[in-house]
Amino acid sequence: QVQLVESGGGLVQAGGSLRLSCAASGRAFTRPAMGWFRQAPGKEREFVAAISWSGGRTDYADSVKGRFTISRDNAKNTVILQMNSLKPEDTAVYYCAAVSKYIGSYAYTDMGKYDYWGQGTQVTVSS
Repeated sequence: QVQLVESGGGLVQAGGSLRLSCAASGRAFTRPAMGWFRQAPGKEREFVAAISWSGGRTDYADSVKGRFTISRDNAKNTVILQMNSLKPEDTAVYYCAAVSKYIGSYAYTDMGKYDYWGQGTQVTVSS
């Protein structure tokens, strides 16, 4: 079994920054693509950012482009989401996810391709 554990969430003022981490453990993946998604109260879960196995490909939701950066350290089985210039509309539970059934060379934006999920970490941005 695979476990994904997010950390780094919290309360921050608008304009501030947070750094989310996702630590993967359990049986070895085969070069998984990884991603971050978020779900705000009363809304559907939505794509935020994705990264290929090598880190050479990334993709972002339009709403976070230029403010968020996804990266990974495969030696540490960790994926990072650096969030800058945060806005109140970024308030949500943020989930880390991994793709095991598709080639890891791409940064997948389709939530349906992700089959492992973390428990989520709350991010609250005050105005």
